[in-house]
Amino acid sequence: MKKSIFSRYHVNEVPYAIKPIFYLYGYGISFLVFIYFVVVHLTSKIEIIGKESLKDSANHIICFWHSFIFLYFTVFLRHHRYAWMQHPTWYMKTSHVMLRYVGVRKIILGSTGHTGREAANQLIGYLKNGYSTVLLPDGPGGPSFQMKKGVFHISMQSNVPIQPVRFYSSPSIEVKNWDRRKCPIPFSTITVEYGDSIQVTGSNFEEAYDSISFFLNGKDT
Repeated sequence: MKKSIFSRYHVNEVPYAIKPIFYLYGYGISFLVFIYFVVVHLTSKIEIIGKESLKDSANHIICFWHSFIFLYFTVFLRHHRYAWMQHPTWYMKTSHVMLRYVGVRKIILGSTGHTGREAANQLIGYLKNGYSTVLLPDGPGGPSFQMKKGVFHISMQSNVPIQPVRFYSSPSIEVKNWDRRKCPIPFSTITVEYGDSIQVTGSNFEEAYDSISFFLNGKDT
């Protein structure tokens, strides 16, 4: 069966003949998007609630819905000692470059259906060595706002706690795609709220799952 153009090429296996266009796409679009995030960041009112919960551990697994990825990059323009898993197909090059712009040191290529287990094992190794990461528990393809359990297994195996985060933005534009992505605009009011940091173990796995699900969906247990 012939693969679609969206899944045909790995990011490191793009044919030489189209590499100039590929790099123009990857670096050009991500640079423009990054500049847009900087403009929104500088012109918006940003309020952060509950950040003191981050002090409980040297590193964390930051966890929020895929819908808020643009809000996340608008607020957090710099990263120190982070490792991210990323989908390895060619059209994700803009995301890979964006992570470099914000200072992410390690990009691990792999996701569900694309050497995801091996990528998760690499990520666990980085977490054990003091790196933090960001995991979107309803990604990479949904369903939106429905928690998958991979993030909890990674927390349990790495002994690094999950830090749930939720975002609010007024005004914002909602993109009508699978994740109902929120796009902030200049002069917005953006609120970031941290929940309680939770270390997942074999004994509290289901409790942690329910607690983080409730929080991310705007409820308090």
